[in-house]
Amino acid sequence: MSTSLNLLGLAVALALAGCNQAPAPADTAAANATEVTPPLAEPAMPAEAAATVPAPQLQATLRELWHGHIVHTRDYALAMHAGNATDAKTAADAVVDNAKQISAAVGSFYGQAGGDQMMTLLAGHWGAVKAMTDARIKGDEAAATKAMSDLNANAGEIAKFLSGANPNLPEDTVLGLMVAHGAHHSAQVNLIIKGDTAGEAAEWTAMQAHMDMIADALAGAIAKQFPDKAS
Repeated sequence: MSTSLNLLGLAVALALAGCNQAPAPADTAAANATEVTPPLAEPAMPAEAAATVPAPQLQATLRELWHGHIVHTRDYALAMHAGNATDAKTAADAVVDNAKQISAAVGSFYGQAGGDQMMTLLAGHWGAVKAMTDARIKGDEAAATKAMSDLNANAGEIAKFLSGANPNLPEDTVLGLMVAHGAHHSAQVNLIIKGDTAGEAAEWTAMQAHMDMIADALAGAIAKQFPDKAS
């Protein structure tokens, strides 16, 4: 695997960390994510992250690939809402394929064990998003609340892993970032189910902007960690 792909894998994995936002308390995060109403207010980026990104090629690739994650999860929610099982399976498979690619690339940096751990974390993230989506479609709010709780617990696991992988990403900060990411998923699913096309369009725009912020911040963090490799 090439150095460029290696960096890309790590970068995409780190992209799960999200944008800069203070973490929600563990006992209220799920409820807050369930109740959030779009468009979500985007936290301001740190001055360092907002500065010129030192690895523009990595930045551009991160933006494209992380957008792919939300495209596939959105496709899944739309297909489930429409009752189209075939399209839903196609979208779900695409999310999983993306996770496998990320994990393989991370493994090229941290070894097989690191790649396997990343796949476990990504599977947990998608599993919770999928469970939340399915529960909301069925009108099972108790199951949706449980899924959001699982999503936020997974956020903590990802924060611990990523902060260990990159010293430029503090664990508490990453936790807050992941909770915000989960809230975007939750808000989007709610709007799709309500048939609020205007609201969902606004949320989709915010979600994409959120991904750009993540990619830009991560490109800077990775360039700082690997100054001789990132470009």
